[in-house]
Amino acid sequence: MKGWRASRLAARMLAAGGLCCVLAGCFSVPRETRETVRTFVLTLDAQSNGADAPPAKPGAGLLVVNVPQAQPGFESPNMAYVQRPYEIGYYAAHQWAEAPSRMLQPLLVRTLERTGVWRAVMAMPTSVRGDVRLDLDQVVLVQEFLQRPSRVLVSLRAQLIAMPSYQVVGIRRFEMSEPAPTDDAYGGAVAANRALQILLKDLGDWAAGCVNARPAGAC
Repeated sequence: MKGWRASRLAARMLAAGGLCCVLAGCFSVPRETRETVRTFVLTLDAQSNGADAPPAKPGAGLLVVNVPQAQPGFESPNMAYVQRPYEIGYYAAHQWAEAPSRMLQPLLVRTLERTGVWRAVMAMPTSVRGDVRLDLDQVVLVQEFLQRPSRVLVSLRAQLIAMPSYQVVGIRRFEMSEPAPTDDAYGGAVAANRALQILLKDLGDWAAGCVNARPAGAC
């Protein structure tokens, strides 16, 4: 009988100790087991980023680059992907440092500066009134798993507007797709940067052609 009572007392003590341990957080999930969120950036390659802008031609105007507007579903830092048409998914533990449309503006300013077409290139918001304004909208950056290897699509619509008359100088849609080296978020980030380099170069050449009107009908 005494042995039975002793066993029951020991069981109660173990149960009480376990409850205290739970309340104290002894069995909480270790932080190191939680998945770390990885963050990626869009940037120019080393050669473009380090190059100095050529001197502007005499009489060159001032270009103002408006804040790019993303297409619905692509306004946040979430890294978007599609596995089937019409449905967008987002990586859970991977993200952009900022919404791709927001990261695009300073990269575009740098690219346009290097054309030497304008006296200066300013990013909105600014109190400076430019001679020409560049608007960007419908910005999309998405990794497509509709084929293997996956591909990253970067697309946008650009519009040049003469100021202060608000006359449309030219409108064009730009789209570039690059295969991802790996079918994951990092591979998507690599492909996105590659596609963006080409798209920005094409956009800069188009904008310069519109202003210089060479060749005719460039816009």
